Amino acid sequence: QVQLVEFGGGLVQAGDSLTLSCAASERTFSSYVMGWFRQAPGKEREFVAAITGISSTYYADSVKGRFTISRDNAKKTVYMQMNSLKPEDTAVYYCAAAYGSWYKTYADGYDYWGQGTQVTVSS
Repeated sequence: QVQLVEFGGGLVQAGDSLTLSCAASERTFSSYVMGWFRQAPGKEREFVAAITGISSTYYADSVKGRFTISRDNAKKTVYMQMNSLKPEDTAVYYCAAAYGSWYKTYADGYDYWGQGTQVTVSS
């Protein structure tokens, strides 16, 4: 059982930056693909970014060029640097883990989830 805990959400203004962190309990952290998803009120959970164990990355078109996902396998932590934030980025952001070497862009592909952290971007 992998436990994931997110940190770093908050209230920011449009154009600001924010960094989310997700700490994992799993000793074989590097064997997991890590993903970030988000869910806005009344909307379905959507894929944001993913990173493989060897740090290959993939992004949703809506965040490409603004968000950067990274990981530190020694610290068992995945990060997401979010720049040029927009009001439409407002959502609860979730960290997720999937065992394996290939990224997945759908929520059902992930086995473990964090509790979520709220990001609110005011205009």
